[in-house]
Amino acid sequence: MKIMKFAIVSLVAIAGSAGLASAQSVELRVTVQNLAPSNSVAFAGLRMGFHNGTFDSFNAGQSAFLLGQPSIATAPIVSIAEGGTATTWFPAFAAAEPNATFGSILRNGPGALRPGETSSGVFTVNPSVNRFFTFGAMVVPSNDHFIGNDDPMEYQLFDAQGNLAISSISQFGREIWDAGSEATNPANAAFLVGGVNANRVDENGVVRFDFMGLNAYNGLTTAAGYTFDRQFGANDEIYRISFEIIPAPGAAAMLGLGGLMGLRRRR
Repeated sequence: MKIMKFAIVSLVAIAGSAGLASAQSVELRVTVQNLAPSNSVAFAGLRMGFHNGTFDSFNAGQSAFLLGQPSIATAPIVSIAEGGTATTWFPAFAAAEPNATFGSILRNGPGALRPGETSSGVFTVNPSVNRFFTFGAMVVPSNDHFIGNDDPMEYQLFDAQGNLAISSISQFGREIWDAGSEATNPANAAFLVGGVNANRVDENGVVRFDFMGLNAYNGLTTAAGYTFDRQFGANDEIYRISFEIIPAPGAAAMLGLGGLMGLRRRR
């Protein structure tokens, strides 16, 4: 009888700790995979933020620069789209949402994430404060192609109880954006042998979907040494972001203890 009572108390304690944990931060493992065909696109580091749904890094159909002044970027996505960095993206994010959590997942080694490669990182996130997920990554070789979400509330990562609402985000060929900010020119493109990414020519266009524009780089040698060939179509999955909550060591120990008590009682 004493064993049964202890087991019940343990289970109540576990339930209470689970409710408490829902209002606290969690450790979240984020994994990225390049699913593009061999010799196809690579991806610069994934820039991301966990937030309350306010920050909007770009808008489809709008210019990424101030009208009439193409040297002044108005959309934070430009630093990601043209250079794979977040030099304007992170500061704009922080200004819009001071309590957001930011991070990057880079390749395990220099350069961009190549076809077939995977990388991951662990981040501390408070689900009660930052339930939404926003991301961006440059697609290379290119001048200003990228992946990312236009709607800041498109991906609600956590539900009201702090549980994962989605386990992964897939990006397909049709979801590759062209920032419309830099004219297509292999001589100025990133991830190409001989390409000088610091050079650019204003395009004066608008942000739009355009994976076919990557054909301009077919047959050219990449920084990784392979000859580029786009290959994928509109409905082919090319990139995946996966999420996994890492159980707290204390919670795991309590669950193990609860299981042990149940086992002893059955005996």
